[in-house]
Amino acid sequence: MTEPHVWRARSADLIPFAAALGDGGFLIDRWMRQRNDQGILLFAWLGPRPAGSVYLWLEEAEEPPIRRHLPGVALLTHLQVHPDLRNRGVGAALVGAVEHHLVELGHERVALAVRTDNPAAARLYDRLGYRDWGHGTVTCYAQVTLRNGGVLEVPERCYVLVKDLGVITPAPRSEPRAIGAANPC
Repeated sequence: MTEPHVWRARSADLIPFAAALGDGGFLIDRWMRQRNDQGILLFAWLGPRPAGSVYLWLEEAEEPPIRRHLPGVALLTHLQVHPDLRNRGVGAALVGAVEHHLVELGHERVALAVRTDNPAAARLYDRLGYRDWGHGTVTCYAQVTLRNGGVLEVPERCYVLVKDLGVITPAPRSEPRAIGAANPC
């Protein structure tokens, strides 16, 4: 099975990803934000196919409750995987790349908002170690590009999830070992 390859967006990637994922206006906006050091747009390829994207929001959160409870915490936003390529590790690879970038930038925590009517995404984030932030749901606004080029902001009810990036969960051992036992080298 082919593994997804994730990298920071380049201008040459915009056309194939807009064609594959739609909403080229959104991708161009995030590309421009990346050029202004406001965030990082990442693209995932699965073999030769554009497979998914995610944007790492490095500005203060737009939503007042998130800004108040999570000041300075970067946000994983707009994770999107092509419908034909779901359940192939693309989403997990994109999230992992975001987390890797944040650790390199010195961040200790990341947050995201997931719509309350999107249980599949919530399961993915739970599997990847994201937990409820403990302050209830938040109204977020999705930007939808209209055919005439205008942008409509649509309210969405969202759960907010967080993950501490400094916590590394060790891989399970195949055999139990007593604490303090000598290492048989």
